[in-house]
Amino acid sequence: MPDTVTAMPGAKETLKSYLQAQREAMLWKLDGLGERDLRWPHTPSGTNLLGLVKHVGSMEFDYFGGVFGRPSPEPLPWLADEAEDNADMWATADQSREWVVDFYRRSWAHADATIDALNLDAAGHVSWWRPARRDVTLHQILVHMIVETSRHAGHADILREQIDGEIGLWAGNTNIPDHQKQWWADYVETLRRTAEQASG
Repeated sequence: MPDTVTAMPGAKETLKSYLQAQREAMLWKLDGLGERDLRWPHTPSGTNLLGLVKHVGSMEFDYFGGVFGRPSPEPLPWLADEAEDNADMWATADQSREWVVDFYRRSWAHADATIDALNLDAAGHVSWWRPARRDVTLHQILVHMIVETSRHAGHADILREQIDGEIGLWAGNTNIPDHQKQWWADYVETLRRTAEQASG
């Protein structure tokens, strides 16, 4: 009988699996959409699906790259000091969906190579953080990127629902009650009535 303790995944494998699940969730939110819908800004601050993916890919290259002395193998001009603000939060007309998705997958490969090569207590340095927080470990950065990616996956959830009503965690598992359109309309109306009542 196998030893259940040694058969369990280690801390690094667990963290990697959570990060990978969020990566896949980000990409699923792009499925089936045209270039216009992928790029359309849905908030006053311009949040858009393809930009979110470009951003998290850029962050993986940065946090698992230069932070640990393993810089990105490709230029990231939108992160340069002289780049315009928010340049990593939208895809230019010549950066197609295919390019952004491939860029994101390349960032995974680079990040995973760093994660696999280093121990969780490996030291890194985040030069753009506050001085007191700049010295980090791989463990900290893995947790940071899980949080970062999860946060943006939540943004992507809401954007995708606004575009075509698609919701959920991933294909085949929405994690949302399975009801018809009318049930949801009634539910939303209940929430509106409650908000009005609560506001006096």
